[in-house]
Amino acid sequence: MNILVTGAAGYVGSVCAAELVKQGHDIVAYDNLTAGHRQAVVERIQFVRGDIADGEKLKRVCKKHQVQAVMHFAASALVEDSVRNPHLFYCNNVSGTLSLLEVLAELKIQKLIFSSSAAVYGEPKSVPIRENHPVCPVNPYGETKLVIERALAWYHAAYGINCAALRYFNAAGATKNLGEDHRPETHLLPRLLAAASRPNGSFEIYGDDYPTSDGTCIRDFVHVLDIAQAHILALHCLSKSGLRIYNVGHGKGYSIRAVVKAVEEIAGRKLDIRVGRRRSGDPAVLVASARRLARELKWKPRHSDLRDIIRSAWAWMQMHPQGYRK
Repeated sequence: MNILVTGAAGYVGSVCAAELVKQGHDIVAYDNLTAGHRQAVVERIQFVRGDIADGEKLKRVCKKHQVQAVMHFAASALVEDSVRNPHLFYCNNVSGTLSLLEVLAELKIQKLIFSSSAAVYGEPKSVPIRENHPVCPVNPYGETKLVIERALAWYHAAYGINCAALRYFNAAGATKNLGEDHRPETHLLPRLLAAASRPNGSFEIYGDDYPTSDGTCIRDFVHVLDIAQAHILALHCLSKSGLRIYNVGHGKGYSIRAVVKAVEEIAGRKLDIRVGRRRSGDPAVLVASARRLARELKWKPRHSDLRDIIRSAWAWMQMHPQGYRK
C-alpha cells in the first residue's frame, strides 16, 4: 500500500513509518521539521518537507505517489504550550488537519488513522479508562484532539473516509535506531534518563501527596513499538461503518517513585530526588483499558514491560547522547 505518514520525523511517527516499511509498504514521510528530525526518517522512505496546512502541496504529493491511506501524527503536542498559546494549537491541530481532510475528500482517499490522545478524557472518573468514558479535556491540546475525532465521524458520513482514532497514554521506549528527542523535553522517562546520565543527577517529582500507594501519580506506559503496531493493525482492519476509537495502553500503572527506582537500577545510578509542588491538572491515576483493541484487532503489548521500556530508552540514549544532533 502507498501510505502518507504526516509527522513522520517525530517520535511515534518515525517508528510507525519504519515498521510500515518493514512490512513492505511504500511510505511517504511528510513533516515540516518544526519538532521532528530529518535523521529519524529511515532509508527507503521518501521524505517531503511540508506543512499539513499547505493543501496544494499535500494534493500534489498524494497524486504523485498515488497515496491510498494516511497515518496522521503531525500536531503540536506540548500540553503546557497549549495553555499558553491555544491559537497555535487550534491552527496546527485543527485547521491543519481539516486541510488534510479536504485533500482526502477531494482525492477520494478513504483510509485514515488518526493519532489522538488520552488527553481527551481529562480528569478520570473511573479507572481503568475505557473508550466510553466521558470526554472532558482540561487543556487546549486535548480539546483539539477531540475536535478532530468528532469531525472524523462527520467526514465519514459525508465523504466515505474510513477512520480510526487511537488514544494512547504515555508513549515511551525506543528501537535500536529511533528514540525520543523532544526540545524541550517534558516527558517523564527521558527526563529521568537524562538526569541519570549526569554526575550527581537530580530530579524533581511534582507532588507526593496524591491518594496513591506512595503519594505519587500513577501512569500507564506503553512502548512506542506497541503503539506503532496498534496503528498498523488499525489500518489493516479499518471498518467501513465509520469512526472506530481505541485506547492504546499497557493496562497497568506505575507510580512515579516506582519508575524512578527502576531507572536507578537499570542505569546503575542513584538520583538526588526532590519533591516539588503538584502541577495543575495532573490526575492521580491514568491507566488505560485496551480491551477493545485486543478484542477487535488482536493487539498485544509485547514490549511494554516497564523495565524493557527503560532498557530500550537507556540503550538508545547511550548511543545518541545528543539525540539526533550530530
